[in-house]
Amino acid sequence: MKTSNRSIPSYLNDFLDWLEIEKGLASKSQESYARFLKKFLDWLKQNKLENLKAHELSPDHIWQYRVFLSRQCFNKSGQPLKKTTQNYYLIALRSLLDYFAEKDILSLPAEKIKLARDKGDKQVRFLVLEQLDKLFKTPDTSKIPGLRDRAILETLFSTGMRISELTILNKDQIKIKSRTEELELSIIGKGGRMRTVYFSERALLWLNKYLETRKDKEKALFINYRSKKNTPKRLTPRSIEKLMKKYAMMAGLPLNTTPHVMRHSFASDLLAKGVDLRTIQEFLGHKNIAATQIYTHITNKQLKEIHQKYHGGRKIR
Repeated sequence: MKTSNRSIPSYLNDFLDWLEIEKGLASKSQESYARFLKKFLDWLKQNKLENLKAHELSPDHIWQYRVFLSRQCFNKSGQPLKKTTQNYYLIALRSLLDYFAEKDILSLPAEKIKLARDKGDKQVRFLVLEQLDKLFKTPDTSKIPGLRDRAILETLFSTGMRISELTILNKDQIKIKSRTEELELSIIGKGGRMRTVYFSERALLWLNKYLETRKDKEKALFINYRSKKNTPKRLTPRSIEKLMKKYAMMAGLPLNTTPHVMRHSFASDLLAKGVDLRTIQEFLGHKNIAATQIYTHITNKQLKEIHQKYHGGRKIR
């Protein structure tokens, strides 16, 4: 790491170039970061700190800035900024510190900036790998419905799909060339946004076992075998929610284990392995990074401790 004689505000344009070239952010996203970061630069100027160097930025400066955001900033209606809005400004500042770190410029670590907590924030529910292992082993894979259900569970965890995205998949979209390969699939998600999802080798193994049993002409990937007319039909989101509740009960897991909990588990597992929020945003298909920020509540020490306790280097079989 090296110290720099340049003031923090002088890095703004370099930082925006980094967001574009290294992080691949679109121009609109860059504009948002610039707008949120300008709040901090204006605060520096107001406090006669515009010449502050990166290595001179202290935890006390960050604390004073947070106090400023909480008590002296107001929205257009004259109301104090919501906690989520305050976090936009803090995340922009975090990114600037990430930039300093990547450029080997001595500065305060980004993790020193804690996000504002909202008492109304929803807790993110997710399963650790030991719980997932129990859940995956619950379906009776000696029977076709059990094979289907194992494939559903593996697919949810491997891809991070929403249940609405899972239920519209068709058989012809799953082209398994080799059991040692992963599959990339472009899907249309929420808001009509296209993204790529990835099927792991293990997910493809169970999908292949399930598809080998399919002799019907129904185009849906996941079908209901209990149709009154004895003809397969596409599984509905409600049907998948019911089967997940059943398996959660059988595995001794919380009854509020839903398909969306699997999506949270997917994101949490990536986060535990060091994947940054921007990348997770792309995996999940979130339009705005703010939607991905809910996972910051389970990062750092808490998540690492959980991961070490339950994961311990063991692989799900």
